[in-house]
Amino acid sequence: MKTIQAYRFALDLTPAQERAVLAHAGAARVAHNWALARVKAMMDQRAAERTYGMPDELLTPSLPWTLAGLRKAWNAAKPDVAPWWPEVSKEAFNTGLDALAGALKNWADSRTGKRAGRRVGFPKFKSRRRTTPSVRFTTGAIRIEPDRMHVVLPRLGRLKLHESARKLARRIEAETARIMSATVRRDGRCWHASFTVEVQRAERQPVRPKSVVGVDVGIKHLAVLSTGELVDNPRHLVAAQQRMRALGRALSRKTGPDRRTGQHASRRWQRAATRLGRVHARVANLRRDGLHKLTTGLAREHGTVVVEDLNVTGMLANRRLARHITDAGFAEIRRQLAYKTTWNGGRLLVADRWYPSSKTCSGCGAVKTKLALHEREFVCQACGLVVDRDHNAALNLAALAAQFDTAGSGSVAGRGADQKTHARGQVAAKRQPGTASAVKTGTVPPQGGAIDRVLAKAH
Repeated sequence: MKTIQAYRFALDLTPAQERAVLAHAGAARVAHNWALARVKAMMDQRAAERTYGMPDELLTPSLPWTLAGLRKAWNAAKPDVAPWWPEVSKEAFNTGLDALAGALKNWADSRTGKRAGRRVGFPKFKSRRRTTPSVRFTTGAIRIEPDRMHVVLPRLGRLKLHESARKLARRIEAETARIMSATVRRDGRCWHASFTVEVQRAERQPVRPKSVVGVDVGIKHLAVLSTGELVDNPRHLVAAQQRMRALGRALSRKTGPDRRTGQHASRRWQRAATRLGRVHARVANLRRDGLHKLTTGLAREHGTVVVEDLNVTGMLANRRLARHITDAGFAEIRRQLAYKTTWNGGRLLVADRWYPSSKTCSGCGAVKTKLALHEREFVCQACGLVVDRDHNAALNLAALAAQFDTAGSGSVAGRGADQKTHARGQVAAKRQPGTASAVKTGTVPPQGGAIDRVLAKAH
């Protein structure tokens, strides 16, 4: 199975190498801002000409938004715009132009309805101070040295790694991997090299291929499994909040940069900003490590994993829980499960957003009309079942796998009460897995794996 996989390694750069990488990142920013200014000027000119009543065929020709068109215009203007262009690799300018071409396409597709999701705004100019330095190399000498502790990149030369790249080197030596691109990026004060690799992965099978597990994510517990296992939420951001506040107050007392007066940041401000950035980077690393361990364990152990399609944007409207929701990383859990289940020979089922997993009794199938958020135990008035709210939701998610497998195969004996209570109380509905609205879509997530969606709504 061929797939696209990323390998990320920390770098140990010398001061000269760091200046060279920053020069390449600055070149990418210059090319991006120049091309964006040209595009905006062309758009404004054509809009003004339309107000004069000029037909479209007589308007000023627009600058192509594709990477090839932007690169052609840049190559013609770079001797005047950036006379220092021979000092850096051409891939630096290509990085900025490629990012702008993608941003313009996303904006245009969002306006015409071709792009789903939230509306995408028009691209903005990149600031030297706020933009994360990054440069991407797609051609030239990109390789790992035989000692596996150094990498070679175009114009930057031989860069030392903070950790061994033996995992990637072994795949390359076995001819089961091919490096497609390399990106050097600064996260906080640390530099990392990320390699986009085409990998030939061996076919794998989960430890328990027929096992089905429902995963209900939350704040009190990061994940509650239908097997009864509880995964604690470490709350890394809350744990570091006191330290962040102290460093933030210390930073506010220093003399920082001011764009209005042109004042530069003091050395003390830079050191304070570095200390605060390290704390943020540590929180991100701890969260990433925990999520990877959780999703890897689920994908390797179980053949079928069922999760919910959560409306995280709507959940963030709750100001009391917004910070804890973002700290948990619900979307990242689903994203990682999407490709890890494919790698391990399993499958991922995504329950419909409106499926009442928390309101449905896992014992008899009765559905409550209302269930307050503070009610942490589910009490069924139809069968008397008392169970933890999150565990009940996980059990219902696991039961959806049977509905997906039997959908369209005829009537299946449902379980649950067939009587109905008053409208103000519970609504007990009999679940018929064979007649539920369960379909399999062909959406392809990153890494090329297919997510099976179970559109199960309460009737």
